[in-house]
Amino acid sequence: MKRKSAKKLAVLAAGAMLLLAGCGSNNGNNAAGSGSGQPTESGASQPVSGSASPAASGDVIKVGILHSLSGTMAISEVSVRDAELMAIDEINAAGGVLGKQIVPIVEDGASDWPTFAEKARKLLTDDKVATVFGGWTSASRKAMLPVFEELNGLLWYPVQYEGMEKSPNIFYTGATTNQQIVPAVDWLLENKGKKFYLLGSDYVFPRTANMIIKAQLKAKGGELVGEEYTPLGATDYSTIISKIQAAKPDVVFNTLNGDSNVAFFKQLKDAGITSDKLTTMSVSVAEEEVRGIGADVLAGHLTAWNYFQSIDSPENKKFVDAYKAKYGADRVTDDPIEAGYTAVYLWKEAVEKAGSTDVDKVKEAAKGLEFDAPEGKVKIDGDNQHLYKVARIGEAQPDGQFKELWNSGDAVKPDPYLETYDWAAGLSDSSQ
Repeated sequence: MKRKSAKKLAVLAAGAMLLLAGCGSNNGNNAAGSGSGQPTESGASQPVSGSASPAASGDVIKVGILHSLSGTMAISEVSVRDAELMAIDEINAAGGVLGKQIVPIVEDGASDWPTFAEKARKLLTDDKVATVFGGWTSASRKAMLPVFEELNGLLWYPVQYEGMEKSPNIFYTGATTNQQIVPAVDWLLENKGKKFYLLGSDYVFPRTANMIIKAQLKAKGGELVGEEYTPLGATDYSTIISKIQAAKPDVVFNTLNGDSNVAFFKQLKDAGITSDKLTTMSVSVAEEEVRGIGADVLAGHLTAWNYFQSIDSPENKKFVDAYKAKYGADRVTDDPIEAGYTAVYLWKEAVEKAGSTDVDKVKEAAKGLEFDAPEGKVKIDGDNQHLYKVARIGEAQPDGQFKELWNSGDAVKPDPYLETYDWAAGLSDSSQ
C-alpha cells in the first residue's frame, strides 16, 4: 500500500510540475496583443509564482490591466490598454522597476460593470497584482471602487469623469469636472450661445455631469432647452435629432460614450446638420473615436480634453512616434490613451520613491510627484490623488486631428467636489 501511495504521489507531483511549466512558458508573450486595435483574449500574461511578496516575486512585479476589450466600449478602451502595455515595455527595456521586470496580466471587463468588479477581485486576490490600470466608464469605476477599498488595492483610472469622488484607493489620471466640463461650458457661453441641449448615455457620468452643467447654466445666464439620455450602445438617434431641430439650441453638449457616438454623428450628418449649422461639444470623443466615426463626419465639431495628438512638444512627439512605430502608422493617440500611459510612469516613479510596491507606501510616495507627460507637466495632488492638468478645447479637422482653440495656460488644480465654485454648493450631496 505504501509503495502504491508513493507511486501515486510521484505521478501527481510530475503532473503538477508539467502544469506549472506550461503556465510559466507564456509569461508576457502575448500580453501586448497584436497592436491592431482589436480585442485580444484576457489573461495574456500568466501569474508568476515565487516567494516573498506575492506582487513582487523573484525578478518580476505583476500588475493588472483591466479594460473593455469587447462590447460597446471596446472602440475606446482597447487603445488605452495598448498604451499601458507600451509604457510597461519601455520601462522593462530601461531596467524595470526596483530592478524587476513588470509582468502585465490583462483582463477583459467586456463593457459589463459587474464583470469589472469580478475581474478586479481576481487580479487582487488570485493574481495578487501590485496595482491595476483600468476602467473607462464611471459605471465600471464605481463597480470596482468597493473592491479596491475592501482589499486595499490600488487602481489607476485614466479617463475624465464627473468628479464628486475621492477614493483613497484610486489615482485619477484623467480630468475631473473643473478641468474639462466646467471650462468648456464657460467657453461655450462666451463664444457660441446660451441655449444648451444636453445629450448623454444613461449612466452615472452623463447624469452627474449634466446636473453640474444645469447648475452652471443657471448661475451664468444659460438656458436648458432639452435633455435626453439613451442606453449605452444605442444606435437610433432619429427621434432625438428631430427634437434637437425643434428646440433650436446654440449648443448640443454631448456626453454619449462608446459606439453610440458613431450612430449619433453619422445620423446628424445624414439629417443635414453639420458643424457650421450647429455646435456640438463632446467630452468623450477623441482622435480614436474620430477613426471609428469618420473625420469627414466630425470635421468642425468641438471637443474638450487635456491632451491632443497635435500638441507640439518633444515629449509628445516621442510618445506619438513610439505608439505609431509599435502599433501602426494609421493608429492615433488621444487623451485617455495618454492618461493611461502616464499612469504607468507615475506608478513607477512612486514605487521607486517608496522603495516598495506596498500600497500604503506607494500612496504616500506619490504625493506631489511630477512627470513630464506628453500633455505637459502633470502633478499628483496629495489631497485627492487627482492630477493638475491643462484644460483644452479643440476643433476636429478633416485629417482626423484636433486644432486647439483654447487652453487654460497653467495646469488647473483638481477640484473634484467643485468646492471653489459658489454655484456648485450642495451638488456633491445631490450626486450621492
